[in-house]
Amino acid sequence: MGPERVLAVAGGTGFVGGAIARELASRGHRVVVLTHRRGLPAGDADTGDFEYRQADVTRPESLAAALAGVDDLVISLAFRNSPIEAPRRGQTFERVDAEGTVALVAAAKAAGVGHLVYISGAGAAPDAARHWFRAKWRAEEAVRGSGIGYSIFRPSWVYGPGDRSLNRFLGFSRWLPFIPQIGNGQQRLAPVFVGDMGALAADALETSAAHNVTLEVGGPETMTMDQIIRAALHVLGRRRPILHAPVVLMKLLTAPLTLLPSPPMTPSAIDFIVQSAQVDTGPLHECLPHTLMPLSDALATYLAAKN
Repeated sequence: MGPERVLAVAGGTGFVGGAIARELASRGHRVVVLTHRRGLPAGDADTGDFEYRQADVTRPESLAAALAGVDDLVISLAFRNSPIEAPRRGQTFERVDAEGTVALVAAAKAAGVGHLVYISGAGAAPDAARHWFRAKWRAEEAVRGSGIGYSIFRPSWVYGPGDRSLNRFLGFSRWLPFIPQIGNGQQRLAPVFVGDMGALAADALETSAAHNVTLEVGGPETMTMDQIIRAALHVLGRRRPILHAPVVLMKLLTAPLTLLPSPPMTPSAIDFIVQSAQVDTGPLHECLPHTLMPLSDALATYLAAKN
């Protein structure tokens, strides 16, 4: 693939989408970031030299112009404050992840886009118990049924600079003598460094073996959330006990918050936070033999400077 191709990233101002956009730009590609935000500059020193185009996946009529001239499209959508849904503001998995992806895929097909990369999630299935996994499955089906070449990734738990999960815990360690955590901390995850996620998405556009496949993504270690937090504290050189709050109690306390237009937490979001996300990475390594960073090594690339 030559550098003249135009590669668009829907959700490119977000955590994962931003990492993908930066990786594509670092490889010399022309990158278009699709965003619903207004007033963004033509280039941003913090995110690479991108072209920004206004596009709102909840307004399908805005997508045709945004995709004009785009050769390949990466879809990495996340609504504001995900996974805390705000239905009255249209910030839900069904509205953004499912319907938004369906609209993007239809617009991409009309625009003649040649390849789609979709960032889904570990656990996506048509009969999944959780609605966010069913929304991801609906999005995947739109991608698979589009007639466009595709690569679908289902990552486990993604972390890195700018994440709103691990960094929140570490923020507590600056001013609390303990780390508060909802649940027992025993959910099992295969943490993926966001830089690796960006590299895999970029590799998929350049590697035929990753075309028309759905791949689960996980880092080289499967760990509990408690183990992940302790590893991060070790890199920071801090020692804090982890204080666990019962899930049932926290769901009862947050239930009234669902009445707010933009709740700070909801019982459904708590279920999302405490779920496990284990994956089978065998097919991934066969298609894309990219060496993924162990947790402590990746943490050291950005946490060491905070000591």
